[in-house]
Amino acid sequence: MGETVGKLIGLNDEVIAMLPNDWFGQPPFRERKIDTNKFRSLTSLNDGRDAVVNGSFFRRFNTVKKAIAKKKQVVFSGCSSAGPIAILATLYFLENPEPNQILPPRCLTFGSPLIGDRIFGHALRREGWSDYFTHFVMKYDIIPRIMLSPSSTEHAQILNYFKSKFNRERINPPSSCYLSVMGNASSVASYDACNLMRCRNPSLDIIKKSFIELSPYRPCGTYIFCTGNGNLVVVKNPNVVLRILIHCAKLGESDAAEVEKRSMDEHLAYLSELKECLGMQTVVSLDGGPATATLNDLGLSPQAMLCLQSAEEFENVRSRNQDQIRKNKNKIEVELGKMRKHKENSEIRRVGYYDSFKLQNEDDDFHANVSRLELAVIWDEIEEMLKEFEVPDDFERKKEFIDIGSEYRRLVEPLDIANFYPHSKDKETGAYMIISEARPDRYLFIQRWLEHHEKKPFGSRSESLFWADVNRH
Repeated sequence: MGETVGKLIGLNDEVIAMLPNDWFGQPPFRERKIDTNKFRSLTSLNDGRDAVVNGSFFRRFNTVKKAIAKKKQVVFSGCSSAGPIAILATLYFLENPEPNQILPPRCLTFGSPLIGDRIFGHALRREGWSDYFTHFVMKYDIIPRIMLSPSSTEHAQILNYFKSKFNRERINPPSSCYLSVMGNASSVASYDACNLMRCRNPSLDIIKKSFIELSPYRPCGTYIFCTGNGNLVVVKNPNVVLRILIHCAKLGESDAAEVEKRSMDEHLAYLSELKECLGMQTVVSLDGGPATATLNDLGLSPQAMLCLQSAEEFENVRSRNQDQIRKNKNKIEVELGKMRKHKENSEIRRVGYYDSFKLQNEDDDFHANVSRLELAVIWDEIEEMLKEFEVPDDFERKKEFIDIGSEYRRLVEPLDIANFYPHSKDKETGAYMIISEARPDRYLFIQRWLEHHEKKPFGSRSESLFWADVNRH
């Protein structure tokens, strides 16, 4: 409480607004992979998957450099379909800062549809950019939720309605669209809730792939929900944002006609709403824990409150997992110390530690193998947490983990290779290469951490694969 809207969003200097209205692309969700030549950070360091964005908005994206050259902080702003273009423009200059760029750009959107998937948001938070994006959303506005539903004739009806409003034409709001969009959005939220609660039922994935098309898009950045009574609710946790988008706009069949109309009208009401709120001390943050009055303003049911609590608890679980990894770090350092000692002893015997380990003639070699296996268990657990987003998003950028992971890879991967070829495992899995069935994923994601940290291309820090190259040739 007590924070003004102007202070919250930090508006200053120069605002560039873009107002395109091109929405349509290939069904069902118009998604496409991000261009990593322009947006290098928008990828998963764990498995190398690129973020997914909406293709229609991406095609409308144009870079703007003139304002940057004036040495001013630029705020990219977009309402409705202009929001995603503002997001991409902001990202571009965060990823590719101009020589004269003194302050990072910021982004403000109003009633913007979602643009990126979970990796997209994860990458923003990993890079520390999430706070540069602020999104205002009205309680019932359908557009911030529309990308949670696949492309359909209902989408076209909604967008044609807004087009007619901008052209001052008289047309009735489409019927049943809101219920359809919110039904699809609820399916997305339910699927994510199962994942948060670690319901790893394979049948869920089979149903998702075979019967239900679930949207890939997820929230990212800071969301400010306009409650309609002059209060603003600030939320940064993307899982909480998703649930508020669903639950604060849920309705019964008896409310359908009224809320259907409100969902259209509110998309055109941001100016009047913000005029009421700007300068007022009406900002409440949910990130310190839900406040009852705030939840009442959002109209959340007891079930919705439980959903918010589970999303908040997931963040606590992620923090505890990171604390546990830090505890295991001591164990990793102890085992790496044994591996360094093994390497030193091998050099004293004038036998390379790779050859010594392959021969297994000394007790020292046996103990090194035990350490190798114990370390593999620890790093495989870390890898699994990363795959399931069960550690904080900035975990992969922490130098302490990059350094110890890189030392582990350089010391231990050559010994994995020494164990691989003498047992003819290449006949089963193929050659041991940078990306192959033979190479454990734990080495691949650790390598990606370092390359990303050093801003080097993928594959440039593959020195631990030297002996694999020797065996192939």
